[in-house]
Amino acid sequence: MPEERNQEQRPQKRAGKRLPRIALALTLRSGQVFHWDKQADGLWVGLVGDVPLAVREVGGTLRVEEGPEAVAQKYFALDHPLDAIYEAFPKDPMSCEALEMCRGLRIIRQPRWECLATFITSSMKQVAHIRAMSLALRAMFGSPVGDRFAYPAAAALASADEASLRECGLGYRAANLLATSRRLDAGTIDLEALAELPTDELRRVLTGLPGVGVKVANCVLLFAYERLDAVPIDVWIHRVLLAMRGGRGGTPAQLARYAGRRLGPYAGYVQQYLFHRARLSAK
Repeated sequence: MPEERNQEQRPQKRAGKRLPRIALALTLRSGQVFHWDKQADGLWVGLVGDVPLAVREVGGTLRVEEGPEAVAQKYFALDHPLDAIYEAFPKDPMSCEALEMCRGLRIIRQPRWECLATFITSSMKQVAHIRAMSLALRAMFGSPVGDRFAYPAAAALASADEASLRECGLGYRAANLLATSRRLDAGTIDLEALAELPTDELRRVLTGLPGVGVKVANCVLLFAYERLDAVPIDVWIHRVLLAMRGGRGGTPAQLARYAGRRLGPYAGYVQQYLFHRARLSAK
């Protein structure tokens, strides 16, 4: 009987409803988050804050095997209107190819401190290195959740020393993460309250934090504050935007303005698809 009840609660069992689509592997491997693990049977396991989840993709939709379904639905942004987002995609060949390659990729709603801290440590690092730093920080400073570790709270990192953070592979990023975590721990900034700010003002506040430049701020805007028009410009997107401009150069500010005009109202989604397309094509 318990197994039958679990079966009934799974979203793909609801008759008569069109289920939100998701490409789970694309979503979790697209450089947004770095701590999820895929099991041999296709099950993905990870944490949302300190809540364990185990999920899999079945027929292009999400099945929650362990953890609260509501948490999974919010985290994977199953309410984002993908059809409307796709309709608004630019019609140039590069964007169309990215759309076809990455259909079902969703922008994740991340815990704000975890997102900010992770991208502070991401500067000049590839995805594998960011993952290694994230896992090391979790193991050294995070709270255990089963056989995993939650991302450490700002207070836990604020009480650390720079040398200990450097042991997690952070290098010069350790000083920035430490300084920012101490500001949060002291209460001089409230990441939840910042959600009320307009995007430009929020970006200005974020770039005032140690280790947060415009690119990192835009990552946080997109992945933690759901500003779906925010465009993080890293080396991949810089190349894409130059190609879209026919090879014409431009300052970072000029490229950012161009991206806002060229990529449309869901520019952050378009950027993520273009970013992942570029990475997949380079392999």
